[in-house]
Amino acid sequence: MSNTALSLRVEYRSRTQLPANSDPWWQGVLGMAQFGHHTPPHAVAGVPIAAVPLSPLGAHAVLYEIWHAEGPMQVGNAGEVRYRCNGQVLFGCISLPEPPQGVAVGNTLTSTATAAFAQIFATLEASGYRQLVRVWNYVAGINEPADAGERYWLFNSARHESFVAFKRPIHEAAPAASALGTPSGCPLVIYFLAHRSVAQMLENPRQISAYQYPAKHGPCSPTFSRAALLAEGGGTLMISGTASIRGHETVHVNDVTAQTAETMDNIGALISTANHLSAGLRFSIQALAYKVYLRHAASLPKVTSALRALVGPTAPIAFLSADVCRRELLVEIEAVGLAAARQ
Repeated sequence: MSNTALSLRVEYRSRTQLPANSDPWWQGVLGMAQFGHHTPPHAVAGVPIAAVPLSPLGAHAVLYEIWHAEGPMQVGNAGEVRYRCNGQVLFGCISLPEPPQGVAVGNTLTSTATAAFAQIFATLEASGYRQLVRVWNYVAGINEPADAGERYWLFNSARHESFVAFKRPIHEAAPAASALGTPSGCPLVIYFLAHRSVAQMLENPRQISAYQYPAKHGPCSPTFSRAALLAEGGGTLMISGTASIRGHETVHVNDVTAQTAETMDNIGALISTANHLSAGLRFSIQALAYKVYLRHAASLPKVTSALRALVGPTAPIAFLSADVCRRELLVEIEAVGLAAARQ
């Protein structure tokens, strides 16, 4: 297998830290997500940028999540999907506004999510990157009431039905994923990574798989796995949005410090699972990069202190203000990193 798949990595930069458009650095950028309410930069031609309307917490008004890979890049568009790929891995993104209320399209979030996933799956089929590995979903008003439930439940149903319609796995081989809430009225933003070969999807022994949640969490269970492992060569571990859930129940309600600790216990369990299943690869909690979503910005000092005590002073951490998919959850954390041998 080509080594282009083995250098997949992520970093976080502020707007002022981005190189000039002419800098060769851009040649190794697979794709980016911009967090902050600003016009995306005019980056080198072909680099897809997912503009996510979430505010960074901390010193920077705009933050970039930058995915790097090696090898010659190809760029493309398929409908509203923009993508870039290097022969082994593809980064793609799509942003779709919901139709105005009253337009005869049924539920607006359902129709928008269905349209987005249809375009994503069509892109993967046409490009040959069939293995959907990691998906980030940003849903406006995720906790708002809708149709005897909430909008997150509608999104889960639309996602599930889309996976079924395109004959995609909805259980053990579903991709790793996150789903966070953006302000009401914002477009649905999805960005994703896909691979030409098969990734290994992981579950957490401390939790019931999300796709097996009971009906109390919504009429349709979420369609995602807890983590994805690309084990070839150096190996990359991508951990889904993870929270203070044991079994399927939220624990430590109203205690953000305890929720952070419980979340990191869940991430630690996934690291242990990855180390057990991968031949000779060793991941560690200190060697991952973290993206942390906080329901309340005032929680930042407590969560920062709790995290730094666990991951050390140098692990990259990006903090964002966002609504978490369950109202009682105060923090959600995702992570990605290379095996220690590749650091």
